Amino acid sequence: MPANPKYLNPKFSHRLATITAAIFGGLLVTLSFHFALAVWFDQVTVIITSTFTAFILWVVLMMLAFMAKNGLKIWGIYLLVTLIFSLITYLGLPS
Repeated sequence: MPANPKYLNPKFSHRLATITAAIFGGLLVTLSFHFALAVWFDQVTVIITSTFTAFILWVVLMMLAFMAKNGLKIWGIYLLVTLIFSLITYLGLPS
């Protein structure tokens, strides 16, 4: 059964933005989140648990990106969240 055309986005740029946001943006958010956890908490524990939680978080972020109507908007959200987690990581590093 084919998809209903009214739910498909006909513009190639929006599809490309959604796909890249799902794959690369979700990965950026996932990695920056786990880096921030590793800086503030026990690194060994975070590394062990991140083998499972990183994949789960990445899949959830991919699904959220595909549910969004605008790929550029989700890219902006993912980059903002990555910047926040990177700032948290930077503030937690020892001087």
